[in-house]
Amino acid sequence: MTFGEKLKFYRKKKNITQRDLAKTAGLGFNTISNYERGQTYPQNREIYAKLAQILEIDTDFLHNENDDFISEAESRYGKRGRSQAEQLVEDARGLFAGGELTEDEKLGVLRALQDVFWECKDANSAKYSSKKEE
Repeated sequence: MTFGEKLKFYRKKKNITQRDLAKTAGLGFNTISNYERGQTYPQNREIYAKLAQILEIDTDFLHNENDDFISEAESRYGKRGRSQAEQLVEDARGLFAGGELTEDEKLGVLRALQDVFWECKDANSAKYSSKKEE
């Protein structure tokens, strides 16, 4: 479940409108709407904490590990790295569709895929940077 999906699910579970959540959190209505549609994400953990407190859920649960993975891929490898990380996460979702894995099992598979992603990116960086030095 993505950050936006979690936000929408728990907001509805508490019978809170997007406008009410936005007002309580000190955010704009469009911001909440964009979060739920997956178009944007909070830029800092304080927003995650504030939303989690309002919805009475755990901050770490709300702040999806995939968000950290994608952000780190962008910081390490630029927009192309971000795009590749997003594609990996999307492909993993497709892999899990209709399956019978528990959430913990899915998380384990995704972490393993992320580890392989980093290994491949690091290997390619080393390979191509050594060719430039020759």
